[in-house]
This record gives sequence, structure tokens and C-alpha cells, in this order.
Amino acid sequence: MKYFNHFIGKKQDFFRFFIILVIGFWLTSCGWIVVGGGAYEGYKVGTDPRTIGTQIDDRIITSKVKLKLIEDPVTKARKIDVDTVNGVVTLTGLVDSEEERQRAIKIAASVEGVRKVINNLRIEKRTVVSYLSDKEITAKIKVKLIEDSELKALSIDVDTVNGVVTLTGMVESERQKFKAIEHAKSVSGVKKVIDNLQIKGKGY
Repeated sequence: MKYFNHFIGKKQDFFRFFIILVIGFWLTSCGWIVVGGGAYEGYKVGTDPRTIGTQIDDRIITSKVKLKLIEDPVTKARKIDVDTVNGVVTLTGLVDSEEERQRAIKIAASVEGVRKVINNLRIEKRTVVSYLSDKEITAKIKVKLIEDSELKALSIDVDTVNGVVTLTGMVESERQKFKAIEHAKSVSGVKKVIDNLQIKGKGY
């Protein structure tokens, strides 16, 4: 019986892991995850300090917020990135007005399970050149995080808007947090790094 229960537990963990991968790849196909998103998301699932259950809950919240933003005639979610860690939702991107920014915050806060909304939305424009530069910066930072033997990318999302990088996710210590920020700062073209990293066990 002990071995049977162990086997069932392993099957449940695998099923939960599979669900996260499916959600990640589904979001990627919808164009919400930047360059290399599918592989990077799959890698993060395996190295994430959060429990499988928490990862699933956070992804469900992210999906619900994104769908609400898309459906709303004011926001439409075109330039808004959504990241959720332990129920804390971070909105990053560019909007056209203060009305749109406040509307996005209100929508995110209305989703069940959201504990807090961090507003990183800015009222700005972005050119095609800036957009391509941002994608390159994001990709370079992700590579640095993955190559770091101590970080191994963990659960760190990287979003770049007009050269401003936002790091969102979870690390296991102050040292890891510092290293992630330093990696981001070291990439050419980065103007500023916004730290939204949680330390495991501390949260917000």
C-alpha cells in the first residue's frame, strides 16, 4: 500500500507539472511570452521554488487577468504583461492614458485569488526599434540567468519596456536576488531595473 500511495503521488505531481506546461505553451501560442518563451517557461517550471499547486494557481490567475484585459474595451491588453507570484500580480507595459492604467489595475484586483497588484504600467509610446531592442535585452538577461549555476533562472520573469527591465518572481535568498539584479544591469541598453522579486518564505 505504501508503494501504491507513493506511485499515485508521483502520478499526481506529474499531472500537475503537465498542466503547467500546457498552460505555458498555450500562452506562448497566443503571443504573450517573449522570444524563446516556450522552452524558457518549461525550464522555469522545473526550477521554480514554489510548490506545483502554487504554480498552477498563479498561472490560472495570470490567465484570468489576461483574458479580462483582452475582453475589456479600454485596456484590450495589447501592451500589458501579467505575472503572478504567490497571488501577487505585476502589471508591466505601456498604456495610452491614466484611465487605461487605472482600469487595468482594477481588472487585475477583481480576479479571485489576487492578493495584491503591483503597477508597473507607464503612459508612453514605443517605436518598432525600441520594441526589437527590448526583446533583445530580455533574451540576453534570460540567458545570463539560466547560465548562472546558483540562479538557474528559478522563477524569474523578465520584461523590458523602453529599456526598463522588470524582474518578477521568486528566489531563495538575498544573495540570489542581488545576483539577478546585477545580471540585468550588466546587459547593454538597460536603463533601469525594477525589482519585484520575492524571497522564498518572506513574500510581500
